[in-house]
Amino acid sequence: MRFTDGFWQVRPGVTALYAQEAYDIWERSHPSDGAALQITAPTARIMKRGDVLNRPTLTVTLSSPLEGVIRVRIAHHEGGRWHGGFALPGAVSGAGETMVTDADGILSSGPLTARVTQGAPWSLAFELDGTTVTTSGHKSAGYIRLAADADVHHGVAGNARSGLAAPASDTYVHEQLDLGVGELIYGLGERFGSLVKNGQSVEIWNADGGTSSEQAYKNVPFYLSNRGYGVLVNDPGHVSYEVGSEAVERVQFSVPGEVLEYFVIAGPTPAQVIERYTALTGRPARVPSWSYGLWLSTSFTTDYDEQTVTSFIDEMAARELPVSVFHFDCFWMREFNWCDFEWDPRVFPDPDGMLARLHEKDLRVCVWINPYIAQRSPLFAEAAEQGYLVTRPDGSVWQWDLWQAGMGLVDFTNPDAKAWFQGKLRRLVDQGVDAFKTDFGERIPLGVTYADGSDDQRMHNLYTQLYNEAVYDVLVEARGPGEAVLFARSATTGGQSMPVHWGGDSTSTFTSMAETLRGGLSLAMSGFAFWSHDIGGFEGTPDPAVFKRWTAFGLLSSHSRFHGSESYRVPWAFDEEAVEITRLFTRLKMRLMPYLFQVGQDAAVTGMPVMRPMALAFPGDPAVEYLDRQYMLGPDILVAPVFTASGEVTFYLPPGTWTHLLTGERVEGGAWRTGVHGFDSLPVYVRPGAVLPWGARDDRPDYDYLDGLAMRVFPGERGLLASR
Repeated sequence: MRFTDGFWQVRPGVTALYAQEAYDIWERSHPSDGAALQITAPTARIMKRGDVLNRPTLTVTLSSPLEGVIRVRIAHHEGGRWHGGFALPGAVSGAGETMVTDADGILSSGPLTARVTQGAPWSLAFELDGTTVTTSGHKSAGYIRLAADADVHHGVAGNARSGLAAPASDTYVHEQLDLGVGELIYGLGERFGSLVKNGQSVEIWNADGGTSSEQAYKNVPFYLSNRGYGVLVNDPGHVSYEVGSEAVERVQFSVPGEVLEYFVIAGPTPAQVIERYTALTGRPARVPSWSYGLWLSTSFTTDYDEQTVTSFIDEMAARELPVSVFHFDCFWMREFNWCDFEWDPRVFPDPDGMLARLHEKDLRVCVWINPYIAQRSPLFAEAAEQGYLVTRPDGSVWQWDLWQAGMGLVDFTNPDAKAWFQGKLRRLVDQGVDAFKTDFGERIPLGVTYADGSDDQRMHNLYTQLYNEAVYDVLVEARGPGEAVLFARSATTGGQSMPVHWGGDSTSTFTSMAETLRGGLSLAMSGFAFWSHDIGGFEGTPDPAVFKRWTAFGLLSSHSRFHGSESYRVPWAFDEEAVEITRLFTRLKMRLMPYLFQVGQDAAVTGMPVMRPMALAFPGDPAVEYLDRQYMLGPDILVAPVFTASGEVTFYLPPGTWTHLLTGERVEGGAWRTGVHGFDSLPVYVRPGAVLPWGARDDRPDYDYLDGLAMRVFPGERGLLASR
């Protein structure tokens, strides 16, 4: 959202009031954080006593909820509109220390210091180990009033006609933090454009827009800078970013209302920023070993019944293609009934027996759900009568026809509604369902009422968190910690604690394959450790080349699923070579399981993602700062997917002697390389000095990794730039 017209002017209809000075600085106690500084920041310089009259001020409060993290709260009217913050399970009291002198006010927390200069001009600097990394300076902390006809280029995310667009407001609070020379910004959720966010306008507002749009399923108001710090805006409502765009020297973030709160999070390495960020907002949970195996789906609108399912599974087994999970998409339930949580008896007359037979084949079972109850569902009347659905202000049930006819939305702020919804899932778990694909959660309307009185703007992005929590808790209760797994599409800050997430609706092209990877890498920079995508793309049917290249990429990802929309994704539907490629890379992943499982365990401790952008793995190497076509799978394996039918691919190897995992070829890094790969290959290199645990089995992911374990030692010395 843009409020200015160049450097000197504001846009028509905009009144901008900026913090002009630190008039006074007081040591205070924060309700939850402990020691704090409170600064009175008038919107004009106070030169004489009369200047304090009729003068709006901003109250800026500094505190620390965790070592190495500083909370900044900017309020025009403290009692005014604010959407409230995120849950912060890692917050503690007493992490900060304060000091006020004649020159400045200082809040220190571990290696991070906030320094407010007394007097004018306004200056709030953040220092990491004594070096200033960013500053809120002149015209940075601002309170904005908008006339009805103001043109601020409001970034609409979602469908305005359906009531899903981010709403406009007549007041905003914004902050601008300086960008240094060469400073790059990453993160802000799963975004499918450029990995580096400089020059972009980004709206934090969950929307179902596919992978080829500026919209995002997983909006996270957290960014990471290559200068060694991160910033989380502590607001689950609409947050608008201008990243070196409106003001090219700054990152601006604004929220509607009267209060803006954000956290500056110390590094100095990107990995340390993510470690602190996930310590504050929630670590990724451990996921079961079986979840790393291949997931095979019915796809979306295809025709299938138990015979179809069985034929797919038996054919995979006959072709020696290991499958770990079978997923039933939407039509396991009867059409127009989503959700009623009942197997459609016309195609699945014996669900209990079918699930038992699938388990006898050593398979886990996942089923699709969403948080909507269609009008024809037998559960709709029950939920409406009991007050379990989101309502309009007049008390009527909110309904619409987009997706499911007459559908209502389960109100997860109502404990009874949550328990009711969970009861339906427990029956499925008792029946033999092992995991749930929690689809949707983005189409959350405004102008509605929640049982607990929640602000509808707060709930638009946060709804998915309550939805996924309700489902995840059922699985943890039934399976135990470390054995529960979702397959979720939507998320926001904190969602990383309930893995796995997948990339949403891509198209079946090389271009979409590349944008899908960018989304996963952006999500990794936002604190999410486990991620998957639809192998072959979702919309349309991939040609054999796309399917085979995507299969190699998919099976060298954290989690791997064959899934499509109108056509099946079984390999033999493409050609016999696709079968061989699936066998090769599925077996490779099974051999890598001791390594991958440990990487996943480490993620639960440090927050480091399984799939790591090169800029996260090799901070300080300028060659990787913009690189979004390859990644590190854990700390030791570099993967560069092939996005061409011809097999030509250009990739970068950091310094050192790297070894191709499949061929054993050794090559010197510190340079770009171009090569041509057959469908049975891609650039997949092991870093210098790595010791790679190599499993003894290639038929399943959940085996005793110590039985027959081999340690593959790769020559060379680990580069100093590398991040574990």
